[in-house]
Amino acid sequence: MGSALFTPYTIKNITLPNRIVMSPMCMYSCEAQDGKATSFHYTHYTSRAVGRAGLIITEATAVTEQGRISPQDLGIWSDEHIDGLKKIVQLSQEQGAKVGIQLAHAGRKAVLDGPIIAPSPLPFNEDMKTPEEMTTSQINETIHAFKEGARRANEAGFDVIELHGAHGYLINEFLSPLTNKRTDEYGGSKEKRYRFLRKIISEVKELWDGPLFVRISADEYHEDGNTMDDFIYFSKEMKNQGVDIIDCSTGGVVPARINAYPGYQVTHAEQIRKQAEIPTGAVGMITHPLQAEEIIQNNRADLVLLARELLRDPYWARTAAAELGADLQAPKQYERGW
Repeated sequence: MGSALFTPYTIKNITLPNRIVMSPMCMYSCEAQDGKATSFHYTHYTSRAVGRAGLIITEATAVTEQGRISPQDLGIWSDEHIDGLKKIVQLSQEQGAKVGIQLAHAGRKAVLDGPIIAPSPLPFNEDMKTPEEMTTSQINETIHAFKEGARRANEAGFDVIELHGAHGYLINEFLSPLTNKRTDEYGGSKEKRYRFLRKIISEVKELWDGPLFVRISADEYHEDGNTMDDFIYFSKEMKNQGVDIIDCSTGGVVPARINAYPGYQVTHAEQIRKQAEIPTGAVGMITHPLQAEEIIQNNRADLVLLARELLRDPYWARTAAAELGADLQAPKQYERGW
């Protein structure tokens, strides 16, 4: 019996060579604070493609200048960003990987000069800035910014788009009753809290027919937060809108103490996969090849996303293939040392 982790996976018009995905991780490396890719980004992402990750998803990439998590984040709010992103894509695709981009807006968790915006004027904690409550006009502008981000991602040649609806950033802030206290059409019931994401997905899909992922925080670690029933509802709605994979993380919505242990978020991916009947990605302290193999082999998730482990070892896929007895073809330049 072969390794499940190293079986190809087809989503719409692309086939990933294996189930290993590099999870989005902020690199804080835009030296000129202009959102443009630097030499570091080209080296960083391409090395994981050489290391044989099947899909590489770039860090949270801001759809507006105001939507950056930090001034050093990658951006996609201007056509001037396309060339740098295109180079990341081309360099990684040349090495056999597929490449995705995570489109993001930080909302109330933006650490920037000037005003920041959110569904409701609630700071994340006492040390962070109080955001301005978004007007309907600002909501519409932001939805359009995600659509424009998708256009630019398409022009840059990305294989996959992921919408960042997790970790307490803007989309997540609309979804959660902990952060969305609005009384208009965008707040209140779960149907109304989903409206912002619903419109973003609809707008993005007007310009993007490739694989579409959405990352969610499937546990808010607060008794008044969204429940798993809410996440099942959101996931079913996303499936009906044509989302292909739910990337299941947790937390970040409000300050919380999280008991993190190896694979601590996998049950969320498993439950959503089963109950919403949509493919999922599992992420969170997945470090060992046997651990990743078990997740795929037992159909707990369809993809395994690694973050810090791929910072420690860009060639983790090679390590895993050796341990699992899978045949993983080396880059021809590395065959004599593979």
